[in-house]
Order: sequence, then C-alpha cells, then structure tokens
Amino acid sequence: MPPDQDRALQRPLRADARDNRRKLIQAARDVLIDRGPAAPLEEIARRAGTGIATLYRHFPDRQALIRAVILDALQATNDEARQAASEEPDPFRALARYMHRAIDVRTAAVIPALLAEAPFDDQELSQARQTGAALLEALVGAAHQAGTLRADVTPADIGLLIVRLSRPLPGGFPPETNTSLSHRHLDLLIDGLRATARQPAHLAGPALTLTDLRQLPQPDTPPGQAV
Repeated sequence: MPPDQDRALQRPLRADARDNRRKLIQAARDVLIDRGPAAPLEEIARRAGTGIATLYRHFPDRQALIRAVILDALQATNDEARQAASEEPDPFRALARYMHRAIDVRTAAVIPALLAEAPFDDQELSQARQTGAALLEALVGAAHQAGTLRADVTPADIGLLIVRLSRPLPGGFPPETNTSLSHRHLDLLIDGLRATARQPAHLAGPALTLTDLRQLPQPDTPPGQAV
C-alpha cells in the first residue's frame, strides 16, 4: 500500500464522517436483522440518510459492513455489562439492567442473523465474544454470590433468554412495539429469576454453560469448530 494511502487510512475521521459511519452501522443493524444479510445496501444508505457512495467510502463491500455491525453490537453490549457492574450496587439489579440494555443494543438479534456471514478466523470478533462471555459470567456469579439469583440459573440461560426476547415477533408488529414488548416480557421473566420467587418452578431441560453454547455447531460451520 502506498505510504500516502496508508497514512490516510490511519487518519482519524472528522466529526461528520464519524456521525455518518455511526448512522450507517445503526441503519445496517436494523435492516440486516429485518431482511437478512442480502438486504439491499441502497436501503441501508437511504435509512441512514446518506448516499450509497458514502456507504462505500466507509465500507468497501457488504462483508466489511456486516463485520462492522457485528463488532459494534458486541462492543456495545460489553460496555453495557461493564457499566451495569460498576454503577449498580445490587448485583441482581446489575444483571437485570444488562439484560434490558442488551435488548436495546440488539446484539442477540444481530448474531443469529449475521454470524454465518462473519469471517470465521476474525480475531477481533472472537475476542469481543470471549470478553462478553466473561462479563456475563461475572454478572451472574455476583448475583449468585449475593443470593439474589436462583442458584440453578446459568449464564447460558441468561444469554438464551436475551436471544429469544430480541427476535422480532411475527405478524408485522412495528419495531417500537416489538421493543416495548420485549422489555415487558423481560420484566415478567426477571421476577422468575429471583431467588426469592414465591414458588420457584422446577427447570426442565439441560443446564447449559457458555462453553456448551460455544461448542454447538454454528450456521455453515463444520461440527466441532467453535467461533
């Protein structure tokens, strides 16, 4: 790569360029979740309020955009986990706050929709996922230690609950209705997670760990290879 081009790539983005990049990632997140990884890039640019040329200036191809969306969602969720742990003195409230914010960030909708399109050997994505798993385990562990989270609830249970609640409902619900219902249903579930639940139900099914989830075959990934 010529030195002048290399320096240009390393130069910090101007404020307006950063704003456009942020709008494109947010628009891409929503469009790709709703319409899949083959969604028209023109629709993403339109929803972001930019032109298609602006999109290509930031992301040279579809895979680069998808990678940016996944990484942004993972990093945002990790930031929410750190903030919840540091700002909430009650570990159960920290966990509940994290779950609500994870729904807003939509990471649990991004990953199932786009993971098959992500580079398998991308170290930055892999590190972000491992960091997220460690942060979730710490939140759950703190709530267990405080005696406020049911002892039979695993970090994988929390992660899968977020995935289920993050998926758009069938039937043409408007996006804002989908989101508000996700938060409503999460509030109902949170009561069932408390160690002080009046009639704690027996939990059927396996008590999976996050390691178990990582060992499950991913879409278009040969069995035994974890992402």
